[in-house]
Amino acid sequence: PGQVLQVDRLAAAEGEQVELDRVLLVADGEQIVVGKPLVDGARVTAEVLGEQRGKKITVFKYKPKVRYRRKKGHRQRYTRLAIKEISLGPKDRDLEVV
Repeated sequence: PGQVLQVDRLAAAEGEQVELDRVLLVADGEQIVVGKPLVDGARVTAEVLGEQRGKKITVFKYKPKVRYRRKKGHRQRYTRLAIKEISLGPKDRDLEVV
């Protein structure tokens, strides 16, 4: 909680709460739970801080001797998330702790 992450663009408005349920690993101090492939019942609640664009990537195609050149640019769009809560789900279920 409290960490700010940059993820691929989500269809969510600024200030909106999003819930992520595809969690691969949860670490809580000395306890680490690894999913196979996902941790069942684990959820991460986050607040959308806004969108931003990444660094520009230049793609350049070139073929020698035939005057073929193509230059393209691309900027990926990202969503910034502030993590509010991480929950494992019901406390009474058995978890395989690594």
